[in-house]
Amino acid sequence: MAKPALTILATAALSLAAVACGPAPASATTFTVLHTFTNGSDGGNPIDGVTIDKAGNLYGTAASGGSGYGTAFKLKNVHGVYTFATLYAFTSGSDGAAPGARLMPGPDGHLYGTTQQGGGGGGTVFDLGRVLRKGVDKETQLYHFGGSGSGYQPSNGDLAFDRAGHIYGTTYYGGSYNAGAVYELAKTPSGWTQTILHAFGATGDGAIPYSGVIADASGNLYGTTSAGGTAGYGTVYQLVPSASGWKENVIYNFQGQNDGETPYAGLTFDKNGNLYGGATDGGSNSGGVIFELSPSASGWTFTPIYSTPGWGVSGPFRTPYVAANGTIYGTTHCDGLNSAGSIYELTYSGSTWTYTSLHDFTGGSDGGYVFANPVFDAHGDVFGTTQVGGSGYGVVWEVSP
Repeated sequence: MAKPALTILATAALSLAAVACGPAPASATTFTVLHTFTNGSDGGNPIDGVTIDKAGNLYGTAASGGSGYGTAFKLKNVHGVYTFATLYAFTSGSDGAAPGARLMPGPDGHLYGTTQQGGGGGGTVFDLGRVLRKGVDKETQLYHFGGSGSGYQPSNGDLAFDRAGHIYGTTYYGGSYNAGAVYELAKTPSGWTQTILHAFGATGDGAIPYSGVIADASGNLYGTTSAGGTAGYGTVYQLVPSASGWKENVIYNFQGQNDGETPYAGLTFDKNGNLYGGATDGGSNSGGVIFELSPSASGWTFTPIYSTPGWGVSGPFRTPYVAANGTIYGTTHCDGLNSAGSIYELTYSGSTWTYTSLHDFTGGSDGGYVFANPVFDAHGDVFGTTQVGGSGYGVVWEVSP
């Protein structure tokens, strides 16, 4: 079990049926659809959003289309004009099917991801190699889920890496209690070896993590579970490495009140070491909660920052982004003026956080139902995906504040 040697790259969720949601404040911005999926060779129903490289090229996965089992794709950026290309079409064989998580760049420059199906029956972790002028090097399966005691069905959370190239992720199910797990993949001369760092589901523990993990400078891992905990509404957890293994500390149990419930979103640090995340349901406005956890010598202090209006799982499904000036950006599943999701901004002034919707999706040509992590380019433009809308199979979008 290797202790992470670097703050891990990180940021998760299954496709859920839409629920009724409420309106939120909005402001004018420039919104652009960069690609409309057809469920053909380009794929369809992208879930988790995109990642971006230094040149401004976008990378992602679509859960359907291609050969019928999903695709990996690239949007090449040339002076603000984006050209779509399919990098790989999954076959539902050993390579897996239904990729949901984003493509993540590893320390070797390769693109890595997961599928929720195929492989050994419980999904895969794959390596697409380096992106070439046309396509990618080669799709390689690093691990097939489904063995006894291992995780099962990797979550839509981002994969994370340490300096040694070890891979960290989570699964929805599997583990000792069939309630999900945090795993590590380490490369050996004979292949990749999986280690379960923590299996969820014991009494009082969290269950079913939808997000991945992030790490602090000491190599401790942090994440959320969407269920379980002392009240049954989910948890925020910390995993601490030691010579005898990894020890879990539950640093917050959601109560299903003004603190929210069902935290599908992952966590992110600000420059002061505070954690931010989102609960998708509950809160004072019933549509989920964006929250902060601040560390101290005596533990962690939980503060609900903003409760989005809505009902049911309408709020933030994905990890918020914290800018250098402290402004928070994120997406919601199906709140907003048209009950089809929104892109929001939270700004702090004095003692008050102000919520502004940067775009309210309509479910039409602009897309609908957002499960995407927001990513930014060097100009401050925001990018992501919707699962549906457009021609019915989702879009890649850009917002210029």
